[in-house]
Amino acid sequence: MDVQKLETLPPPPGVFGSLKAGFDVVSNRVILILLPLVLDLLLWLGPRFSVDGLLSPYLRLVFTQARRGVAEADLERFLQYQSIMTEWLQNFNLLSLLSKLQLFPIGITSLSAQTLPVENPFGLPDVVIVSSIWILLGLAVVLIPVGWIGGGVYFRQVAGSILGEEEAGIGLLRAIFQTFLLSVIWFIGLLVIFVPLMLVLSLLTLVSPLLANIAFLVFMFMSFWLIVPIFFTPHGIFVRRQNAFSSIYSSLRMIRFSLPTSGMFVLSVFLLSRGLDVLWSVPENNSWLALVGFAGHAFITTVLLAASFIYYRDMTDWLKTVSERFQQFSRRPSTTV
Repeated sequence: MDVQKLETLPPPPGVFGSLKAGFDVVSNRVILILLPLVLDLLLWLGPRFSVDGLLSPYLRLVFTQARRGVAEADLERFLQYQSIMTEWLQNFNLLSLLSKLQLFPIGITSLSAQTLPVENPFGLPDVVIVSSIWILLGLAVVLIPVGWIGGGVYFRQVAGSILGEEEAGIGLLRAIFQTFLLSVIWFIGLLVIFVPLMLVLSLLTLVSPLLANIAFLVFMFMSFWLIVPIFFTPHGIFVRRQNAFSSIYSSLRMIRFSLPTSGMFVLSVFLLSRGLDVLWSVPENNSWLALVGFAGHAFITTVLLAASFIYYRDMTDWLKTVSERFQQFSRRPSTTV
């Protein structure tokens, strides 16, 4: 019989330990919250670029066409959804494209981009009317990449505070370039996924709104399982100095061997972020108390970002240690009894 005595493996990194370490890092370097705080102040106190007059006719046309297929029993809910979308478009600030769009992995988080404040302590902000679709597209083409660049700088600062500038080792220009490349990759991937999906949902809506709703729910359920693998796609760039493609591969490989623990970490980050955003949104936008909410949001989101870098670093180190241990076991001569 071959007898092998397995050595005790080190425990994997814990969720709570990573969160606590991220809190300690940001507490010792509060300046890390500066970028998300400044962005919130810009969206709160700065001018609002409105696209309501430009896009509201198209929105009304879409809802008018969609209303024809709505059953009488669902009409009230349909009208409520229409009212919500109309109000959102009225309050939308095009400058919020500078913040982290949830479809992209890198960016600067912003509470104002979620709440879309239309007032501040000075009253109503100046409103800049975007009156041309070409101006809208031009501003979007400028603002979104600028947001990516700001996100790359922000991620690099947080990673550098954890690893040290020399150990992190990724230069500013390289960080910006890899951020831009990763974002473009995700943009192309989203087009490949969402364009056919929207066509399928549109066809199903013409056949049966019920089938369209079922298909949408199935897609939302499946997309939940994609959140964990894509959550760590940027981390290899800033922690391991990888390029965008290697960072994506490293994230998928890490999740393959650590899904339960990593899934719990991502879920914890999501619950803490969303739950506390409700708290930070309590102060009225026309009160200076809103500053407390913006500062709290900037602090917590930076803590969670730092914790994710720490978790990624420790988990990849742990997987490397485990792999080396098993390789040693496989090379060890067996003992026959």
